[in-house]
Amino acid sequence: MIDTTSLADLLMCGPRGRRLLLEYAIASDRLHVPEYREDSFNAGVFLASYHLDPGKGTSVQLIGNVGGEVREVAPAEVAARLETVSLAEVTPELLRDCVSEPVGSARYWQEADGSDVLAVSDELQVPLRRVAEHIAASAHATWWGEPVAERSQWQVEWDDAPTHEIMADPMALLRKVRDQIVEEELAARRERPSDVTANWSGNWWSRPPWELPSTTRALFDESPAGLWFVEDSLGWEQANTRRLGVPAGLRIFEIDTAEAWADLCARFPIEVTAQKRHDWYRATGRDGAWVVPDWAKVAEHYDAVHLQTQTYLSAAGIAIPVDEQTATVIAGWDPDQTFWFTPNVRYIDDRVRWVVEENGERTDWVRQENPT
Repeated sequence: MIDTTSLADLLMCGPRGRRLLLEYAIASDRLHVPEYREDSFNAGVFLASYHLDPGKGTSVQLIGNVGGEVREVAPAEVAARLETVSLAEVTPELLRDCVSEPVGSARYWQEADGSDVLAVSDELQVPLRRVAEHIAASAHATWWGEPVAERSQWQVEWDDAPTHEIMADPMALLRKVRDQIVEEELAARRERPSDVTANWSGNWWSRPPWELPSTTRALFDESPAGLWFVEDSLGWEQANTRRLGVPAGLRIFEIDTAEAWADLCARFPIEVTAQKRHDWYRATGRDGAWVVPDWAKVAEHYDAVHLQTQTYLSAAGIAIPVDEQTATVIAGWDPDQTFWFTPNVRYIDDRVRWVVEENGERTDWVRQENPT
């Protein structure tokens, strides 16, 4: 059983966790006050986030606002409104929906959006802590800190996206990708500006190669977590899923803390400073040397690597120290995602078809029993 105080602390640590808490409070307020009111918590979050967003008035605009003044709501007022919100009962469905939002809004190639800025403001830390303790006290959040669910691993195959197959020789791919990273780093040192604030972007992720099979567990309703929790989504609305059979005895590295990720980078480092400095500076505010794991080296010691959901919520998108000179970022991962480096797994059972369906004001992934 997860220690509730520890989980509450973790949810307060990272930008995705704080955004989850904000979304839970928004959902709670909407359940109790479904109609729009200017004095509501939801209205306060909306207006405060707009004014705090770095893209205010340019990339972020209010629809229907033509040259008019938009009332500014300060974080202190939002915090006061949050104190009055009656928090909804924790359910698996509500937690799933509230995790989905911060995953979908993650961005490691630019500054935090207005809602993330609001969630990290000093004024909101005490009222958000109440939300964190409310969620942490629920058994429905226990799986966030569990190791890979070996008997329930599902791969998502998006329509109109490349499929991922079990490879006979995954090491060949991993070595090729490592060589590409080394070459890109050398080219970036020659060609890209050293000014960390320069308007430049590149490959901002730190996950293993996308060509490898990756899986997540099935949730309470038997839908794979990978359908709901997708960073940098292209808006897919149809997918097939396949269950992965995992033999006993595989060596799986558990990223169960930020320190575990840092340890992986320290043991198997590959430098990516020149190619990621601009994106990761905008995302974290840190200017310095960066490393990620050399996945080819990792695969010599482990058959898979699993990012626990609580680690995603507490550590994704922040600068994680590796040593006195270098740091790293968990970026481009999905919560509960496992990447497989071994050919000793297999697909079992038939593919399962899922489609997005409208359900009132929300959308759900629905299983098709008899797909055509």
